[in-house]
Amino acid sequence: MGLPRSQGDTLHIHQHLDLFVDGRQVVVPAGIGIDPNGHFIAPIHTHDSSGVIHVESPVRRSYTLGELFGVWGVRFTSHCLGAYCRGAGKAFEVFVDGRRVESNPTRLPLGSHDEIAVVVGERVPVPRAYAFPSGL
Repeated sequence: MGLPRSQGDTLHIHQHLDLFVDGRQVVVPAGIGIDPNGHFIAPIHTHDSSGVIHVESPVRRSYTLGELFGVWGVRFTSHCLGAYCRGAGKAFEVFVDGRRVESNPTRLPLGSHDEIAVVVGERVPVPRAYAFPSGL
């Protein structure tokens, strides 16, 4: 994927991700991008199941929502999340801070304190902000 080989502290930002499939919220799991044996942490990762994404990079560069899903190993395209796709009356929408993303969501840059929502299927009210814990 062209990511740096490990985490670092040259770039250190956080985002929050909400996933909704057919009207239900889906948990973003802990440990995305973290080797369970402790040998590797990707520059994009999660520590817990709160939905907080950590970008901790040894280089200053833009990271994207598509790269997060790539690290996670979940298919994410301009119209699909995993096996759930737009069509047959089902929505596929991505929002940042409550505003719909009109461009290709795989290329969406991850900005500091973005509240990102991916909605597949039934439309739901999406959050506009996330109360990040102190220090994030």
